[in-house]
Amino acid sequence: MKPSQGHKLLITIVKKSDGKQVVRATKEAGARGATVLLAKGSGIHEKKSFFGIPLSYEKEVVLTIAPGPVMETIADSVMKRVQLNQSGKGIGMIINVENVLGIVTLAPGSKVDEQVEEEQIMTDPAKRFDLIVTIVNRGDASKVVDSSLEAGAEGATILSGRGSGIHEKAKLFNIQIEPEKEIVLTLIHHQLTKHVAEAIETGVELNQSGKGIAFIIDVERVIGINHLIEEIRQEERINRKEE
Repeated sequence: MKPSQGHKLLITIVKKSDGKQVVRATKEAGARGATVLLAKGSGIHEKKSFFGIPLSYEKEVVLTIAPGPVMETIADSVMKRVQLNQSGKGIGMIINVENVLGIVTLAPGSKVDEQVEEEQIMTDPAKRFDLIVTIVNRGDASKVVDSSLEAGAEGATILSGRGSGIHEKAKLFNIQIEPEKEIVLTLIHHQLTKHVAEAIETGVELNQSGKGIAFIIDVERVIGINHLIEEIRQEERINRKEE
């Protein structure tokens, strides 16, 4: 596994139909592609109900991965294109990404670090997890799930989206076609992160152009997996007794 470090993730949440404008703005500013997810939500500037019926507004969530040095430029481009500096237009946030897999078109001179930094040993097992986010073409999500399970993951969640990358230029009657994507979320204990990420990279052939991309996010804390957390605590108790 050759993780590319120094990348950031831009998450932009806008009204439905504005996602295309966000993607266009990111590419113009130097991004290689983006993935759009459909969602529902409401903001403080949107009516909560109509004749007593609760309203839920359709949204689009755009995920954009890019090197840290160009992310500010990309974010500024998005803000201007969809006017995020105005109330009710949307919101964007930038998150540091631990590692990125599947970027095989790195610009010359890009630094690729093969070493994975040692995780800080924390006392709370609920703070020892990573989230592997894998974005692949429709139909390949099962490969991601199977590979991660074989490597020790307990499960995964699959989302549907759409997006386009630098290797996808399909058009129909001169209309740009946005290929359907599948996004797989895999929550994993940090001790298995490298192993599972390598299995996903191999199983989906992320080292080949156009196959997809995966990135790892450090999770501050998890809830809802008490059985796994208790197993970790039990294992630590046994290890302490043996010492």
